[in-house]
Amino acid sequence: MTKTSTDPAASNEKQPTPSIGRRVWQTWVKPVGIAVLTVVTFRSAVADWNDVPSQSMEPTILIGDRIFVNKLAYDLKVPFTTWHLAEWGDPQRGDIVIFFHPANGLRMVKRVVGVPGDIVEMRGNALLINGAPVTYQPLPGEDVDTKELADPAPWNFAAEQLGSASHPVMSQPMRPAMRSFPPVTVPAGQFFVMGDNRDNSGDSRVFGFVPRGNITGEAVGLAFSLDRDRSYAPRWGRFFRGF
Repeated sequence: MTKTSTDPAASNEKQPTPSIGRRVWQTWVKPVGIAVLTVVTFRSAVADWNDVPSQSMEPTILIGDRIFVNKLAYDLKVPFTTWHLAEWGDPQRGDIVIFFHPANGLRMVKRVVGVPGDIVEMRGNALLINGAPVTYQPLPGEDVDTKELADPAPWNFAAEQLGSASHPVMSQPMRPAMRSFPPVTVPAGQFFVMGDNRDNSGDSRVFGFVPRGNITGEAVGLAFSLDRDRSYAPRWGRFFRGF
């Protein structure tokens, strides 16, 4: 038969006090660590926002824009890797994609203009896809927020039709640029990408095709925007804006 002690000294015996290090771990380091790991895992595999440091996608995306990236647009990857667990779609013409540069691994943002099997050509800054000219419509300068452009004037603007939607593109007649190239066929599993700022963009005209595995997600809109030339003042009109 088990005996229960009635000794007051025994019942009031103090438990060992956790060390300061253990208390810091339990009340601060561990919860914060779990929260940080959850956030970075979410940003790695589900959704993220990226800074844009160059003007190659003007006038669609400006320097200082933070773009919202849907990393589940085309597939599901193992967090912190480019290993694909599942795929349910591929980028389409007109999509703005985030990808790793095929040569140096830098993260980039460009627009898909050619998908596998397409024959892509450019003549005088006008695209031809599979031998058919892409549709362009005039886009007056007053329809573009030119005061926010980092590239200097003069500019020419047009609305380019790729897929079911149109988007603005710009050229700069005074800047040396590759405005024409002969027909190229996009290989299987590869994509041809270009910047909307056609005369100031290092894209597939320079580094070639982008492998499907290098594409990490689709840029679907702006999260927020900060103007570096005005002490990072918010550009409120560009907050939570779609493309």
